[in-house]
Amino acid sequence: MSLDKPIWEQRPPDDRAQPEAVIVRHEEEPTLWRRKKIAGILRARRHVRVEPAQADLPVEVERLVSDRVAPAADDDGRVQTLPDGSISIPVYREELVVTKRTVLAERVIIRKEAVTELQRVQAELRREHVEIETEGDVDVRVVGDDAPPA
Repeated sequence: MSLDKPIWEQRPPDDRAQPEAVIVRHEEEPTLWRRKKIAGILRARRHVRVEPAQADLPVEVERLVSDRVAPAADDDGRVQTLPDGSISIPVYREELVVTKRTVLAERVIIRKEAVTELQRVQAELRREHVEIETEGDVDVRVVGDDAPPA
């Protein structure tokens, strides 16, 4: 028997068969759906605050240090590099004698030494802060080290 036609329009396959009553059963199924509703509005504004900053920082400066020493008796009068890295430069002067001649008067030892000085530096630092305004039923959670207490 087919369900395409109502039972009273269908013919039995042979004359001996009795027509049957067909009952169609229906069920209701719930249809679930969601609708979004605006609960509130959140506005965030960024403010930039410029703060001056200064610090005393160590700066290394090199200076020349000179020592004046008398020449040795066997001094040859040439520029020498000493074991500590200093340079020994001979300085000559004229000495009046019966005949004029140049004699070694002294040696100048020049070396550099590092001195640490404090030098003031200044800069402007930008610090950004966020201001939050809400309207309606909005749950705002602030996370971070610099968050203000709720």
